[in-house]
Amino acid sequence: MRLAVETGGTKIVARLTDDDGRHLAQARWPTTTPQDAADAIVAFVRDAVPTSASLTVGMAAFGPLLVDPRQPDQGRMLATTKPGWTGSNLRLDLARRLGTQVLVDTDVNAAAVAELELGAGRGLPSLAYLTVGTGIGAGLATSAGTLKGALHPEIGHIRLARQAHDDFVSLCPFHTDCAEGLAAGPALAARLAGSSLEARPDVAATVADYLSQLAMTLVLAWAPHRIVIGGGVGTAPGMLDEIRRTFARTLGAYGVGPAARDPGFITGPQLADAGLEGALLLTALETAP
Repeated sequence: MRLAVETGGTKIVARLTDDDGRHLAQARWPTTTPQDAADAIVAFVRDAVPTSASLTVGMAAFGPLLVDPRQPDQGRMLATTKPGWTGSNLRLDLARRLGTQVLVDTDVNAAAVAELELGAGRGLPSLAYLTVGTGIGAGLATSAGTLKGALHPEIGHIRLARQAHDDFVSLCPFHTDCAEGLAAGPALAARLAGSSLEARPDVAATVADYLSQLAMTLVLAWAPHRIVIGGGVGTAPGMLDEIRRTFARTLGAYGVGPAARDPGFITGPQLADAGLEGALLLTALETAP
């Protein structure tokens, strides 16, 4: 049996399948503390998995996260604004309590893997997944695996070139001009101040400009064959088209290859639960011959 877990800033989702991919059970809980998360997941497994069954576990986790598999504390949460999570290690806790290996990657890397294998990137050699919601993150998946280093990429904290008229105070506690502080969900809500995105085309244009700069950074640094943009902000009505138009201007005449100039280069996700699907694919890697 295979267990997929996706942790997020507001919710945690778990799905149990058999080796043929049939869904056996699924549950979700609000994200409170690491201890609550571990207790809920372990109780879910004990209720749903027969004691005689073998279990492999894949986890797609929010960060910042230590993802280097050479580190004995792989899965440890680094400094985060989520109360109670800094220094926690849900991966190790689950592995100890369930008595099995728990494979972990970032939620955006897992989503990138799922979209590459099952969704918007099928048939392509590589795909970058950019999520713009409460925070901003990006992952890169290729046929060789996902991009991981000593830490996982924190593309949401890339510094952007501010628009000349924009005096908005960044909501990132670490940086004054990063993408997350200027264009993530809380920043968008503050900019709108109760208005709708449709009623504020100026705000939509500003946020799209910043996200197109971020997409340009992905192109220059990672050269993916496609960029999938998800998350509440990324999939807001009209936002994707605005990002595409702004991206074309941002790209200019620079010769970065034909893929980035294709109208479908920047697209939305095809999977409703890409992070969870990616976590299941992690378990498949563990059981592959």
